[in-house]
Amino acid sequence: MSLKDQLLQDMKEAMKAKEAGKTQLSVIRMVRSSIRNTEIDGKCVLDDAGVGVVIAKEMKQRKESLAEFEKASRSDLIEQTQAEIAVLEKYMPKQLTPEEVAQIVRNAISGQDVASLKMGDVMKLVMPQVKGKADGKLVSQTVKEILQGK
Repeated sequence: MSLKDQLLQDMKEAMKAKEAGKTQLSVIRMVRSSIRNTEIDGKCVLDDAGVGVVIAKEMKQRKESLAEFEKASRSDLIEQTQAEIAVLEKYMPKQLTPEEVAQIVRNAISGQDVASLKMGDVMKLVMPQVKGKADGKLVSQTVKEILQGK
């Protein structure tokens, strides 16, 4: 079953759950709307990888919002955002650990002169391999540490 079909099925279940599925329903509707807008903008139909990218983008937005709500001590918004993140995590691919990301970076730069490598060059090599499976900040930080450490 594709991710789009899974989202549609889960949306129907959330509708049947009435009050209990309210948060799940709103999150799924937002994600499906983002998917549809992306398809319209790109004039294409997204496959599971494309849908995963949209879901990762939604997850990133919520994590950034969560950080801001924590700074402002808004417990009501923190709880709501955490509930939304929990719903989105169900559709995200298994995330890579920092050690796995570091290994991918090391593999990408192996056999090359590390002193002449720029961060952007390494990121271009690594990001296609970890797209949707690792946060860009984690990848960036790992690349920076490895380039400085060698």
